[in-house]
Amino acid sequence: MDDFDVDVALQQALDRLTLLNDIADALSSTLDAVEGLRRVCRIVVPRLADWVMADLLDEEGRLERICLTHHDPAVVPADPTGALPEVPAVATGPLSRVLLGAGPLLLSAEDVPTADQASDALHAVNLELFARLGGDNLIVAPLRARRRVLGAFTIVRHAGRPALEEADLALVEDLTHRIALALDNARLHRETQKIAERLQRSLLPELPDIPGLEITARYAPAATGADVGGDWYDSFLLPRGDTTLIIGDVTGHDLRAAVTMSQLRNMLRGIACDRQEPPAKILRRFDMAVNTLSEHTTATCIYALLRGPSGGPWQLHWASAGHPPPLLITDQGDTHYLEDAQGLLLGVRPAEERADARHPLQPGSTILLYTDGLLERRGEDLDNGLTRLRQHAAALHSRPLDVLCDELLTGLAADSTDDVALLALRLPTT
Repeated sequence: MDDFDVDVALQQALDRLTLLNDIADALSSTLDAVEGLRRVCRIVVPRLADWVMADLLDEEGRLERICLTHHDPAVVPADPTGALPEVPAVATGPLSRVLLGAGPLLLSAEDVPTADQASDALHAVNLELFARLGGDNLIVAPLRARRRVLGAFTIVRHAGRPALEEADLALVEDLTHRIALALDNARLHRETQKIAERLQRSLLPELPDIPGLEITARYAPAATGADVGGDWYDSFLLPRGDTTLIIGDVTGHDLRAAVTMSQLRNMLRGIACDRQEPPAKILRRFDMAVNTLSEHTTATCIYALLRGPSGGPWQLHWASAGHPPPLLITDQGDTHYLEDAQGLLLGVRPAEERADARHPLQPGSTILLYTDGLLERRGEDLDNGLTRLRQHAAALHSRPLDVLCDELLTGLAADSTDDVALLALRLPTT
């Protein structure tokens, strides 16, 4: 091999490494694996192929065309993506062969029959597409991960450039392996998120049905990440008739935090029902119990009591252990935070005395308890989050309580990196 051939071989190897590196960057640049796949298609055309298409199987085995990218967008059909015909039980065309376990397949134009020779509906769709877009040769490769075929990737070259060869199969296999790994990781991430959310919701309580009062709650997992969290809410009637309103957040975002949250919630229930003392004393007893039974645990919490006869007047009696303050929303839309009775979070100095506070409530008022995931945004001061919450709540004050909570989650927590819990209570207007 002379120096020229060596230089050509080295340049080809460098080009392939650069291509694979760019593809890896495209797949890692988004949490959406399908969007990553579309970005890969835009890299492969025109560097490796004149046009490409990617097809994915869903959990039920339905096939969908995710992307079709051509170096000349004008020739692409108006709606090139979407559901495809069912994969036949017996493989006939290249795509069905790959989806049923074969591949990768290197084919020339001579290996591709005309559309009227199609053996099934899926084959016909692809033959019609090939006839429209043309090509000299192609590779159809499976997207396979953990011995499971997730879809197929097809690359096509026209006659004006070097034909795809056996040597190109290794490059395509490496490419499709990276794509399949990203897709599989995304699916595992979604499954883990669903399991984590179901676990978290199973640990949260049912709310009491109290005549004359509206009580609702919401829990939303973090928009990013799959870990369960330690956010919780609770409400129940005490033997003397007071209604408890509780919200808290255990430090951490993992299974341990979720389990600890459940233990703390039940522990607080027991203390509150047994003692029926003012909130400051209940939180102090709770803090000492947490320190004894769950050492090194830290958490925030608000323990509040709604007091008053069924027709009013009512008052809120509460204490806070390092938690964001309750938001009071009046029937007229005025809002302000109840910032009294703030204390250290649980687990810092358990024996320290705590303070509580009382506030009269007007008919029609709404009390909103929430966790910090509703407020926090990366790189932003917490005061901005508190102001934003007040503004949203004021604008929604006349809406039904369920709608108010849903709109707050949609407007403030859509991109939160933390889970969010909300607990809202609304008094009757008369």
